[in-house]
Amino acid sequence: MPIHPAREHLAARAAATPDKAAIVLASTGEVRTYADLDAASARLARVFRDRGLRTGDHLAVLVDNDAAFFEVVWAAMRTGLFVTPINWHLNAAEAGFIVRDCGAAALVASARLDSVLAAMPADDLAAVTLRLATDGRLDGFEAIDALVAATTDSTVPDEHEGTWMFYSSGTTGTPKGILPPLGPADLGAPSFLTAMLGGLFGFDSDTVYLSPAPLYHAAPAGWTTGTHRLGGTVVVMDRFDPVELLRAIEAHRVTHVQLVPTHMIRLLDLPESQRRGFDLRSLRRVIHASAPCPVEVKRRFIDWVGPIVWEYYSGSEGAGFCCIDSAEWGEHPGSVGRSISGAIHVLDADGSELPAGAEGEVWFETTRPFAYHNDAESTRSAWNDRGWAWLGDVGRVDDAGYLYLTDRASHMIISGGVNISPREAEDVLTSHPAVADVAVVGVAHPEMGEQVAAYVQLTSGASASDDELIAWCRDRLSHFKCPRAVWFLDELPRLPTGKLLKRHLPVPAPFDPAPRGTSGAQPEAR
Repeated sequence: MPIHPAREHLAARAAATPDKAAIVLASTGEVRTYADLDAASARLARVFRDRGLRTGDHLAVLVDNDAAFFEVVWAAMRTGLFVTPINWHLNAAEAGFIVRDCGAAALVASARLDSVLAAMPADDLAAVTLRLATDGRLDGFEAIDALVAATTDSTVPDEHEGTWMFYSSGTTGTPKGILPPLGPADLGAPSFLTAMLGGLFGFDSDTVYLSPAPLYHAAPAGWTTGTHRLGGTVVVMDRFDPVELLRAIEAHRVTHVQLVPTHMIRLLDLPESQRRGFDLRSLRRVIHASAPCPVEVKRRFIDWVGPIVWEYYSGSEGAGFCCIDSAEWGEHPGSVGRSISGAIHVLDADGSELPAGAEGEVWFETTRPFAYHNDAESTRSAWNDRGWAWLGDVGRVDDAGYLYLTDRASHMIISGGVNISPREAEDVLTSHPAVADVAVVGVAHPEMGEQVAAYVQLTSGASASDDELIAWCRDRLSHFKCPRAVWFLDELPRLPTGKLLKRHLPVPAPFDPAPRGTSGAQPEAR
């Protein structure tokens, strides 16, 4: 299959700039050139074919932030596979569920994750016919390096562009596979991703993109390989560290970096003298997404790095895409931007369209179909009879078309018949100087149905009482929106991508109408 004239494929980039760095590992300085990556992935693609993988099969990838991740993914993208990266922070049962649920015919895993694999239920691996290890020996797995080294023929006669099948992070329930249609066979055909990267965010062959998040997440996986399609260089951190991130920007002359609000907060927590000690002049774009960013945090971040901060809102489903630059955000603080991919509709619970400024479910017109794998009910609930898609978010649109997200629908607190968004109190509590992280939840109440409560992680070395934080919130919000109790945790359960796992918070007892605060037993661990 010839490379598409748009040349948005690894093979074309390797032919044009074979010696250019495609991957740089920030922690070690290891470099993989385009020629290296192209050759290794082509040989692995031939292994996939020789071992029975065909277009439309599913490949599960349990690989940490390593260059091998890209060899595997690019091999899959040449052989028409659905690629499912697995969160390597999951336990064995959770990871095994994804392997089984996605119908993986092949599993590629890091030997460093052997403890997860060893404990994975055998039934979850029963249908996996090809098991490969990337960086050492794993019982029952073949060493991928040996197979690739022994393969001299890298011709794949029936090449076909592959695609991703990501799983939702499970913030609101069992992870769901997001199954898109398999695209055309042409390698390197233009895509929405590369059009967005190039047209909106200025990615090109001179881009140096820094990825501080785990590669199993949709944005890091898609944006790093999208950078390859456009001929840029990807710098990968094995984990986020605020000082190391700044050091990587300076050392590698990074032009683009993608963050989540948790990263931004931790960077701002560094002493200003330390932050100002790094040369960040190479940066052209700082892009953030994944979770709502408190207005004051974003304002401080723009004041620090300049008006190069862009925000986008989308989902792994690909339905809907909003974005906003620093200047627009200054005029519409708190907005995630206007849609560039399908009209936005705000609907009430009955499906009726609401006027500008009214809060409701956020639906998108879209031409990008998707389904939830093995979950017909979730698929049906994501689409309405007008062909609009819903990602589960609640918000409003102003008269100018700017979208403001209020919350995930499933996180809404209903107290005395009143809907309360936890995000409002979370943003206020985050602005307290002693608060590093916060989660506001609804707790059962015998009279009101639910009452508002908060889990708080304090900044290292700081102190604050429950009464102080409740008063702080009441000074800034209507009292009914503020927590009636605060519980302190050493760390809130967040994914490395920044998403909060509210279902992993301790389970509090139902509210006692009389006492308030933390004078009593801590919530029971979930």
